[in-house]
Amino acid sequence: MIKKRYILNFPPQSGDKAFTYHLVKDYDIRINILKAEVYPGKRGSLLLELQGKKENIEKGVEYIKSHKITCESLDKRISWKEEKCIDCGNCTAVCFAGALNMNRETWKLEFDKSNCVVCELCIPACPLNLFEIDFR
Repeated sequence: MIKKRYILNFPPQSGDKAFTYHLVKDYDIRINILKAEVYPGKRGSLLLELQGKKENIEKGVEYIKSHKITCESLDKRISWKEEKCIDCGNCTAVCFAGALNMNRETWKLEFDKSNCVVCELCIPACPLNLFEIDFR
């Protein structure tokens, strides 16, 4: 079993489809909705954590894409300019998900994208604006 996070972007015409139901029923994938922005008749975005067999997740992602829903791995939508970071730790104070931590030996910032829930609190907390998150 593996866990992987994806950002899904829905076009207006897909709002009435039960995609998550099919992922559970047809592909035996456990789903955790970490963030959602839904605008009926316009568009929608979801941050999903999928858990299941690797091959089932791959098939489930293909199913989603076949319905004209963009589906990208979360780590492709987050960027942090590590080389410019001054390791001040401001972002760690607002990161309730535990994705941002200070290494207690080196006092360098560590960013574990697999824990990120795209709350975007790190963006205003960083004095150098080193984080970019494309959820939409």
